[in-house]
Amino acid sequence: MFKTLLLAAAASVALSGCLIIATDGGERTVVHTPAASAAPVPTTAWYRTAIADPRRPADEVARDALRHPAEMLAFIDLARGDRIADIRPGAGYFTRLFSSVVGPSGQVYAFVPNRTAVRENGAADALVADYGNVSRVNGDLDTLTFDQPLDVVFMSQEYHDFHIPGFGVDVARMNRAVYAALRPGGQYIIIDHQGAAGTGNSQVSTLHRIEGDFLRREVEAAGFIFEGESRAVANPADDHSLNVFDAAIRGQTDQFVYRFRKPD
Repeated sequence: MFKTLLLAAAASVALSGCLIIATDGGERTVVHTPAASAAPVPTTAWYRTAIADPRRPADEVARDALRHPAEMLAFIDLARGDRIADIRPGAGYFTRLFSSVVGPSGQVYAFVPNRTAVRENGAADALVADYGNVSRVNGDLDTLTFDQPLDVVFMSQEYHDFHIPGFGVDVARMNRAVYAALRPGGQYIIIDHQGAAGTGNSQVSTLHRIEGDFLRREVEAAGFIFEGESRAVANPADDHSLNVFDAAIRGQTDQFVYRFRKPD
């Protein structure tokens, strides 16, 4: 399903007859529209604006070739006004993009688990200071809650960690908590490092990988419907035998991107 965003023409637009909808690489996109009408804005305009945002740190921009932000945003189908939780956002690579896309009418929750809050709250607070629609939320992963129903819960390269015994997470319970936090029809997006077939969650501590089929069965057990996957960050050359931090594969692992939906 592809969303179409509508921007109502304001009084100033009524006088000029045009509406600036995006800034892309320094060039403005202008839509001419009759007074008091609404101009349809392609969702992709917001994606281009988010990726070109000058507030993004240079080291994060340099990672775009590996992380494929345009494809990720399109796969999520994120839109203006959406409410999204970024689980354990780290330095905020995706949080910044989400903030720009959802805009002032949307909300991004930077969820930092209690288990790692001491070392990760600072980075989340820096995001809150820079982006007015970002809020930090702390809690236990298996009882996570938010102050309003969410459109999306997003988790990038983190799910496997929550199977590591030291995190103390009941993953099945966590998936049920995600389900409860989403509105009907809401999405659960998971990116992670692919494990070899048949390995399940046996390599989460050693290689930091998890088998995609195993993860899918776990999430579906919470009531989610599997809607599809993106191959944007897949790498067939990765034989799934190396630790993801090994210099020979780091940044280029075979990753799956799954989209699950809470039934309407």
